[in-house]
Amino acid sequence: MPTNTSSGPGAPAARADRPAGRTRRRPRTRRALITATGAVVGLVFVVPLLWVLTNSLRPSADTFRFLSPVGWETFLTLTPALDNYTALVGTGLGRGILNSLLISAVTVVVGLVLCATAAFGLSALRFRGQGAVFAVIVVSFLIPFDAIAIPLADLFRDWNLQNTFTGLILPGLGNGMAIFMLRNFFLAIPEELVEAGRLDGLSWWGVFWRIYLPLSRPALMGAGLMLFLFQWQAYVWPLLMGTDAEHVVGPVALANMQGQFSVDYGLMFAGSVVLILVPLVVILSLQKYFIQSVSTSGLK
Repeated sequence: MPTNTSSGPGAPAARADRPAGRTRRRPRTRRALITATGAVVGLVFVVPLLWVLTNSLRPSADTFRFLSPVGWETFLTLTPALDNYTALVGTGLGRGILNSLLISAVTVVVGLVLCATAAFGLSALRFRGQGAVFAVIVVSFLIPFDAIAIPLADLFRDWNLQNTFTGLILPGLGNGMAIFMLRNFFLAIPEELVEAGRLDGLSWWGVFWRIYLPLSRPALMGAGLMLFLFQWQAYVWPLLMGTDAEHVVGPVALANMQGQFSVDYGLMFAGSVVLILVPLVVILSLQKYFIQSVSTSGLK
């Protein structure tokens, strides 16, 4: 009798192996494509930074010397020098960096208290008009701050807050994006914990201080990083409000290094690298908390 080759214990297994092999190859191919795409995107961001770093170690006359044609000397130098960095000492950039650090640190501390308190009120408490208040907060961080900077600066001048650290710090305290992130994170905290705390005699402030804040460290880190970056990279507002040398911030001090008819690009690039180092260290040290806060801010 002819043998049916499609039957038998070995045939289904052979047919089943083919889809399994294909499914194993598909994740590998997908991972390889994602890795390659990530590498290309990373190079797009790294190459300009490498060019700036390399030219900060060259004389200003050699800044555009190796751009045409583009070669390895465009992004690397065999004779690095620190002359541009030593020349930064007398430019006032150091005072600007200290002012930026002071403004950013105060903004993070005070801003986290205000934003966390507002987020707690919008997540744990129930009151009439809560949705409208939250909608206003959402709209507030969708509007670019530069669009309201000039009329707000006129208001601050009427309050005699120009050329004061108070005037430079105040606009960065109530950050709508930070409140949004913290509120969504607070919504993921089980209500049973709040009810248990209330039964134990905790006030709402006690619930906020003893339950919400200890459980929200990643979200607080992410919000604090956002507040820090907002103040560190601010340019338009400090330019309007800090017009004297005592209240100049880092980005404004860097812009003031440009001459009216000439620009020392090596000096400018050296100042840019110094301004990048501070937030880079902060971001690298806190990036896991920021990623965790963003990834969990929408969970409930």
